[in-house]
Amino acid sequence: MSMLEKDGVRQAVRDLYSRAAEAGCCGSTSCCSGPAPEVSQQLGYTSDEIGAVPEGANLGLGCGNPQAIAALITGEVVLDLGSGAGFDCFLAARQVGESGHVIGVDMTPEMLSKARANAANNGYRNVEFRLGEIEHLPVADNAVDVILSNCVINLSPDKPQVFTDAFRVLKPGGRLAISDIVATAELPEHIRRDMALHAGCIAGASLISELEGMLQTAGFVDIQISPKEESKAFIRTWTPEASVADFIVSATIEAVKPCN
Repeated sequence: MSMLEKDGVRQAVRDLYSRAAEAGCCGSTSCCSGPAPEVSQQLGYTSDEIGAVPEGANLGLGCGNPQAIAALITGEVVLDLGSGAGFDCFLAARQVGESGHVIGVDMTPEMLSKARANAANNGYRNVEFRLGEIEHLPVADNAVDVILSNCVINLSPDKPQVFTDAFRVLKPGGRLAISDIVATAELPEHIRRDMALHAGCIAGASLISELEGMLQTAGFVDIQISPKEESKAFIRTWTPEASVADFIVSATIEAVKPCN
């Protein structure tokens, strides 16, 4: 993919999620199956988690619950890639406590403004939101204990660089806890070339074997990618006419940066 094509993908994604931020809901995005609370329960969040975040933080976007595999500990530093309106960041803040710190990174100014307002209006002192691309994180080297992400890395036109930079910012022994869309078969060319399907978390999905290779090349160990076959039920609602559930599935992605 050329630099111009990569920029086109980023702009399509930015435009779509800008509209979602302004609408205050998932709107017409593919990675959405209905009203936010119902969608989040389908994705694996508990009613307690859904009710614990500020109003407007949960836009019903995502394809899983990275909190369920993160095993966050009090005092940890957490980074959320593609933090949107702050849903996963605010949940992480509860778990790491006042001695911990949560950083959300998003490339969409409208999402960033929404997240910052949610944090300020609800007294979150251990959460901050930074503008940036997940391929080039505005975070120092060896600064983060855990990286979360929910249905965002598939949107990147340069996934190897995402994992390379994730490796850079993690502390030795730091870990990935990601929910994302992965391909279980080669996507047809007409789906790959559909910019709306790319921005909707479908056309940019990589094969599991490709993702494993990217993670290994970046330096990660203890790599586990676990497809969730039950996710096909809500994926079918995204674009019923495209039969995308024949080619993609939600999965958890876990990996560790070696200690030495």
